[in-house]
Amino acid sequence: LRSSLVMTCAFEQTKGNLIACGGLDNVCSIYNIQQQSTNARAAKELVAHDGYLSCCRFMDEGHVVTSSGDSSCIYWDVDTGDVVKTFTDHTGDVMSVAVSTENSNIFVSGSVDTTAKIWDLRIGKCVQTHTGHTQDINSVAFFPDGFAIGTGSDDSSCRLFDMRCYGEVNKFQSDRITCGITSVAFSKSGRLLFGGYDDFNTYAWDTLANQSVFSLQGPHENRVSCLGVNGKGDALCTGSWDTNLKIWA
Repeated sequence: LRSSLVMTCAFEQTKGNLIACGGLDNVCSIYNIQQQSTNARAAKELVAHDGYLSCCRFMDEGHVVTSSGDSSCIYWDVDTGDVVKTFTDHTGDVMSVAVSTENSNIFVSGSVDTTAKIWDLRIGKCVQTHTGHTQDINSVAFFPDGFAIGTGSDDSSCRLFDMRCYGEVNKFQSDRITCGITSVAFSKSGRLLFGGYDDFNTYAWDTLANQSVFSLQGPHENRVSCLGVNGKGDALCTGSWDTNLKIWA
């Protein structure tokens, strides 16, 4: 990589051959894991952003979407390395993107402008803007049915927005939690929303209520920077600035 600081990575799960990553180099580097080399070079470098690469996600095996500190999201053709479409409606750094679980033409982005935006590739523009947060949105995730999104913010709250009613349907926060949220992910059923926090903890929220169900015992020794639920839904992985990954099952 052109930079030693990698901020994001993504695994293409249809064929399982590609990994995308990027960071302060402003570049999305695509690697083919079938290349048997200890020092493999990027199969493709996607260059167009004018700021750091904050997040990348595969839309399908041939396309990836990226977000950046230049306030834009870009939809790329992986094979050619060309920009297919640039999305520029945000007014601040875009920190996270997530692809719909039910429709690969739809993705959501979260930004330091405090909004989460829904984008439709078929028409090439923003179709919904969700407001409510008062500080940076650091992470976004789609509800398993594809009709709602979860967000995590520096305002110490996670929120649930429903695309069908075009509004916020739940807010998850506690007076005893005053730090920001770095990452969010839903359980397979959608009943739980997991949030990774700057206070080293991971909390699980009941999406049908507005209360924390539990916090994971044995927290990290530094801020939780990322988390994700596996495909089967029976395990959660958290990553932290303490240099450790923890798997909860």
